[in-house]
Amino acid sequence: MSEQYVCTVCGFNMVGHYPSHCPFCGAPRDKYITAEECSRLYSVEGRKITSRVTQLLSVPRLGYEHAAYRLEADNKIFWIDCPSCFDQSLEPVDTIAFTHHHFLGASNLYRSHFNAGVQINESDSNNKLASRFTFDRTLTGNFSDSGLEAFHINGHTQGFTVYVFDGALFICDYVFVKPGDMKFNPYGPQLQTRKNAARITEIAQQKEIKVVCGYNYVEEYPTWQRKFARLIEN
Repeated sequence: MSEQYVCTVCGFNMVGHYPSHCPFCGAPRDKYITAEECSRLYSVEGRKITSRVTQLLSVPRLGYEHAAYRLEADNKIFWIDCPSCFDQSLEPVDTIAFTHHHFLGASNLYRSHFNAGVQINESDSNNKLASRFTFDRTLTGNFSDSGLEAFHINGHTQGFTVYVFDGALFICDYVFVKPGDMKFNPYGPQLQTRKNAARITEIAQQKEIKVVCGYNYVEEYPTWQRKFARLIEN
């Protein structure tokens, strides 16, 4: 494993360098551990969401604990986003598909270990935070692959992409959810984030969505949709 560090404050992986502060959250070096240490101290465990969707979480919680999701399509396995901890005991994945560039986890290590393809929207691929990661495909617009549907939203980041699979909507951190409350992600262009939220509603209405999978929550769609509708109205 080449030089790689993980920020214990947020979970961001720093590939091939040892910066004075975390590029994502700004935490100092004394909050880093090596990727090898991370693999010893943490593991990744799965929790079934639907018959073909599993949430992947670090145990114990690692930084902000940015969840990833394993999707069992007809002829391949997808991950939506990627765990921050590299856990070799996980079952193989064919494609790691990102919602955006902020949390790329240990995707470089999983890419090598599983010979997996990594993909992201082209607009997010050249961002500074993504510059030390490898992408096998950079995509534009919407696409579908083996039952997974992807929709380019823009907003929170230029390349922000949401996914639909097996009745689940994968929205990552476009919105933050608390009991009875919801707010737009405050990091990024607020006007664009609010404006493009209507597109997410259109997509959800066209699909038979049952559950919404976020970066730190899973919520039944009717409950989530009511809060999302109020947020857009306000």
